[in-house]
Amino acid sequence: MAEARDDEFSRYVKEARPALRRAAFLLSSDWHEAEDLVQRTLMAIHRHWDNLERRDKITGYARAVMIRLISSDRRTHRWSREVLHERPPEPEPSPDPYARVVDRLLLMNALAALGPRQRTAVVLRYWEDRSVEETAGVMGSEGSTVRSQTVRALAALRSALADDGNAKDAPGQAMPGPCREPEPN
Repeated sequence: MAEARDDEFSRYVKEARPALRRAAFLLSSDWHEAEDLVQRTLMAIHRHWDNLERRDKITGYARAVMIRLISSDRRTHRWSREVLHERPPEPEPSPDPYARVVDRLLLMNALAALGPRQRTAVVLRYWEDRSVEETAGVMGSEGSTVRSQTVRALAALRSALADDGNAKDAPGQAMPGPCREPEPN
């Protein structure tokens, strides 16, 4: 019985770990912190594995646990940040094949500068492709709160990227991101 339970949990971990790790990185902006967050999330799920009735909803539960853990850590100042540079160096416009990497780093820095609730809303809505209702459920807030946090976060991202010359001037236009090809200039 215990062996079957452990096998089932091991299969879940192999399947869900990469997505959880990506989400944790987007929430924490640090791969080491992300790995710790995933470990703590999986430990919490393992403790309650026998009580989880809906196996198809475990990933949503895992994300909710992860967000609660990171929120708790931030409240208790578990993570302290030391800013080494005010801003990353300005990128040089060139047909460099690594320009997309630089663009992604700029986007990740702008994402890291957002507040925790705004970052959570953007990560769940755009990287995890969640609906407003799903995001509200995971964040423990109303749909209107998710929408307002998302609007403010996108405005902050556009502003941060506009300083770097990467954001579109027209409001409401799709912002190039890690999942989309950048538009030709």
